[in-house]
Amino acid sequence: MPDQGNRPRRIFLRARAALAVAIGLAAPTFGRAAPLDAYGRLPSLETVRISPDGAMLASVSTTGELRSVVVRPVDQAEATLRLNFGEVKLRDILWAGPKHVIAIASETGIPQDVEAPRNELVQALDINWPRKVYRPLLFGVPDTLNVIFGEPEIRFLDGKPFAYVRGVQFVRNHGRISLFRVDMEAGLTAIMSQGMFDTTSFTVDARGTPIARTEYDAIKSRWSLDLWNGEWREVNHVDAPIETPRLLGLGRDGRAIAIVGEDGDWATVREASVEPGAAATTFEIADADGLIWDPATYRLIGDAALVGDEGRYTFYDPKDQAAWSTAASQFPGARVAWESFTDDHRLWVVRVDTGADAPFHALVDVVAKTVKPLGSAYDGLKPSDIAPSRAVAFKAADGLALTGYLTLPRDKAEKGLPLVVLPHGGPASRDTPGFDWWAQALASRGYAVLRVNFRGSGDLSKALLEAGFGQWGRKMQTDLSDGVRHLATQGLADPARVCIVGASYGGYAALAGATLDTGVYRCAASIAGPSDLPAMVAQQKNRRGDQGMQSERYWLRFMGSAEGLADISPARHADKVSIPILLIHGKDDTVVPFEQTRIMADALTKAGKPFTLVTLNKEDHWLSRSATRLQMLQAVVAFLEKNNPPS
Repeated sequence: MPDQGNRPRRIFLRARAALAVAIGLAAPTFGRAAPLDAYGRLPSLETVRISPDGAMLASVSTTGELRSVVVRPVDQAEATLRLNFGEVKLRDILWAGPKHVIAIASETGIPQDVEAPRNELVQALDINWPRKVYRPLLFGVPDTLNVIFGEPEIRFLDGKPFAYVRGVQFVRNHGRISLFRVDMEAGLTAIMSQGMFDTTSFTVDARGTPIARTEYDAIKSRWSLDLWNGEWREVNHVDAPIETPRLLGLGRDGRAIAIVGEDGDWATVREASVEPGAAATTFEIADADGLIWDPATYRLIGDAALVGDEGRYTFYDPKDQAAWSTAASQFPGARVAWESFTDDHRLWVVRVDTGADAPFHALVDVVAKTVKPLGSAYDGLKPSDIAPSRAVAFKAADGLALTGYLTLPRDKAEKGLPLVVLPHGGPASRDTPGFDWWAQALASRGYAVLRVNFRGSGDLSKALLEAGFGQWGRKMQTDLSDGVRHLATQGLADPARVCIVGASYGGYAALAGATLDTGVYRCAASIAGPSDLPAMVAQQKNRRGDQGMQSERYWLRFMGSAEGLADISPARHADKVSIPILLIHGKDDTVVPFEQTRIMADALTKAGKPFTLVTLNKEDHWLSRSATRLQMLQAVVAFLEKNNPPS
């Protein structure tokens, strides 16, 4: 299922969408593999950002369950400031000048004194590290929630940093997305522009003046763009029943605004001038989530994407492109992802995945061509704990070309291996090459792990995405079993020893493998998987108010007509189950409600089918805690080893 949070995606390598599990089963180990917690805990070093002047580094680190923002000089290992967040879910950090670090975090809940469903609430905190003080960004403004929508935009005015934040202000008891200005030095927050009833976003120019906003009427499927010229005026609108165009920020010249998807083409960015009568320009990109802005000029300077299996960075200035090539060339054969750089673009922080070790962060001086290691993302793993992975390609039964990734257990012959199919969430997401902690953990216990980019997967091609429309439980499902048959035909996998494990949409696929595409799998484990699609669609529609109509349209595009949802709902076919099933779900899930697993459990009980149910108290839709990741791995591995022994 899609991520409903507001965490910005800065790099092209995406982490597997996963869910949190909380139980206490112990699992046997395979050979001399690393303990499961070495794979399952949160990354010890998750995010690293360099200050604009290149003097300091800020990072998110985790020790056990303790999350911290750490600020230290570039040339020293000892921290100047370590701010402990406990179990608060840190999602990202960014610099606002050399003295301020903005931490973005989320929690599951309902804002105080507000009538709304439980949701993942995203908040921002300003950390003034020299003074060692911190405060919420949205603080001190009446009738305002401390909840943000999207990443703050940073501007410098007369040498002082300001953050421009999209938040909620209440007008006549109705919350409106509005634009706020935060004076970082003075610690003062003020409203800049009050939103309308359907406002969804704002952006500001280099001087912090609001210049563009967007609105969306979900009932009429109408998206519109307003520009400021002494007053707000609508300059464009489009019919957008499912995906709405996106206001990205400033364009390449630092003056025009950048928009994607206005004409339905998500590969074309239109730069619209805010000056009346000025001509617009367009240019092509591969991924609107990979755009890169200059921290000093606020201009759009590049874009990043995963094209096929290869990461591609395109910087529009030849000097920046040459600097990136220099940075990436310091790690031959590795997958290198951009994290941040200094205002002068001399020092680059990158994340490196060699395939032979756990990913790590490094600082590259592109002038001196020197590399400074900053730390491993998984400091408990050694090269001997990393299983080899490779790309696979095969054809579905109807001839559609599909790809995926196969992770193989170390020190085992590639013949007749026990196999775990690990479908990704979304479903309009994708699996990526390189390190995957979940696949690595299962491979360490002796299983081959297959991750398939089935039809309906996103970020690969429009044709593959659209091939999945209306195919939940149908060809999207048989694409997975076609992958099993491909590996079995090669002799690599034992077709009698295959299980399916997945989270979110992958959890649905696991249940569908036990009910709709039977005879392929020996066991199935579903973590927060939808089981009754009519109830799921109705719940999504009802909890989102007017926006629920857009949500319903989105899901029916993949699931098919509303009249046929019962046919592809695993809970409606529980009588067909003939394999062991593990159900895991968190009570605080705001994406797939816990009730979906309860419905499946009730259906299995009524059909007289055995299953194991694990209820997670105070847990959300994602694996947000080290303990719950580890407990999920322990539960799944114990389940696999009982029902599909690796040897």
